[in-house]
Amino acid sequence: MEKEWLEVSIITTSEAVEAVNGILYNTDVKGVSIEDPNDIEFKKKHPGDWDYFDETLLKVKDGTTIKAYYKEDENFNEYIEYIKKSIDNLGEFGIDKGAGVVTVNTVNEADWENNWKKYYKPTKVGARVVVKPIWEDYEKEDYELIVELDPGMAFGTGTHETTRMCVQALEKYIKNDLTVFDIGTGSGILAITAAKLNAKKVIGVDLDIVAVDSAKQNVKYNDINNIEIIHGNLMEVVHGKANIVVANIIADIIMLLTPDVLKFLEKGGYFISSGIIKDRAEEVIATLKKNRFDILEVNNQGEWICIVAQL
Repeated sequence: MEKEWLEVSIITTSEAVEAVNGILYNTDVKGVSIEDPNDIEFKKKHPGDWDYFDETLLKVKDGTTIKAYYKEDENFNEYIEYIKKSIDNLGEFGIDKGAGVVTVNTVNEADWENNWKKYYKPTKVGARVVVKPIWEDYEKEDYELIVELDPGMAFGTGTHETTRMCVQALEKYIKNDLTVFDIGTGSGILAITAAKLNAKKVIGVDLDIVAVDSAKQNVKYNDINNIEIIHGNLMEVVHGKANIVVANIIADIIMLLTPDVLKFLEKGGYFISSGIIKDRAEEVIATLKKNRFDILEVNNQGEWICIVAQL
């Protein structure tokens, strides 16, 4: 039987998108999608992993549209009131909410989950790495590494700027015999990329069981055996230390996690963090420096920043 979801559409500005996503995360949101009404591109994410926040800011006629998905329960009306009130209050924090319009619709799960696939094509995201949907054909060049992917309801198609920058950093810093931890693995795209780049061992961890199931399936599609996907919190379910920790997250969570990342990183290891809007870069850099990290690179694509720091 096909399920129906309550779709909450929010028309706002690119400036406010991080704050709005933070508001949504304080509710029992089950998924988020952002789509271009001109059908240029459709992207979707699922929460539970920190990657959830870093989706492309697609501009529409009236601003940036964010769509959040909920199961109908006794708390839904309370969530809507909280979302509306919180968005109305963004101006108090100097954030332009734009139209700030919040509407509710009912959608079919099949429409939500499958319509985006026709816009998802093989994409070269690094010097060597090509992300290929499992349902698409692609003629591989000898030097290329193919990441076979079906994101399903988990985040991670490889088309977003933050994912691209993380992949490019992994290409640069991964050497043989290194261990890599991927925080908020989502579809497993970064963990699988690290494994394909010949890391000795890769662990992808995610708080969302849907993401974990998706990542495990994607590992099977890629036929790799140097990778493990774990459900839970990094600090609770992962043991040992890595040479590289990668986190495609929002600025606030990166700053929150930075002291803990120290405990999981070998001396001289690299912390690759992204999902950071330009305006928050200096705060993240300051937090990294405060926690004994040296800043090696600050890269940007569009409105997004990727920082490579070394312990």
